[in-house]
Amino acid sequence: MAHEKNHDYHILNPSIWPFLGALGAFIMLFGAVLMISPNAEMSQPWMFLAGLVMVLYVMFGWWSDVVAESHAGDHTPVVRIGLRYGFILFITSEVMFFLAWFWTFFKHALYPMHPDGLSPIVEGAWPPAGIEVFDPWHLPLINTLILLCSGAAATWAHHALVHENNRRDMANGLALAIVLGVFFTILQAYEYSHAGFGFSGNIYGASFFMATGFHGAHVIIG
Repeated sequence: MAHEKNHDYHILNPSIWPFLGALGAFIMLFGAVLMISPNAEMSQPWMFLAGLVMVLYVMFGWWSDVVAESHAGDHTPVVRIGLRYGFILFITSEVMFFLAWFWTFFKHALYPMHPDGLSPIVEGAWPPAGIEVFDPWHLPLINTLILLCSGAAATWAHHALVHENNRRDMANGLALAIVLGVFFTILQAYEYSHAGFGFSGNIYGASFFMATGFHGAHVIIG
């Protein structure tokens, strides 16, 4: 005890969550690769779903431990600063992640390549020939408005809790945001089911489903 040092940092106990999280993410991503494989025998969703369940379980368990540490008084001012910086870095990584997909989409939209991919001088068409795109003024517009309303509902809940300490309005705002999020997800699934293009057929379908799919996953998790 003579060599014990007093500091403001919380020393974590050994945890299984990082290992399980990495394993679940690997299984989920490997299953996603198999799902989009042109080989019908390999495109089975069970591995992706198993990885997804594992990731969700890790998220619930890990954050439950974080909340328990907070209630136990382990989150000192220094630890809280670290959590804030970590969340800022997380949001930054999310922005860069979606920026990559938007960059891919607009790069091929502004400078489409010929289908053979061999002649950069000969420009191709965008969307690629044979692609029937969605009318942006119908279902996509409705989904955009629903998403904006759900964001406004979440902002209302945050304002009610932080500035007014009104838990009833907070609960109402969160409930409304959840209902709108579920409605958005249903319409997104309906839109996918009526898409005239697939994921692995061309760069348009790949970039569309990756960007909108990950966005939909964020709506479900959020």
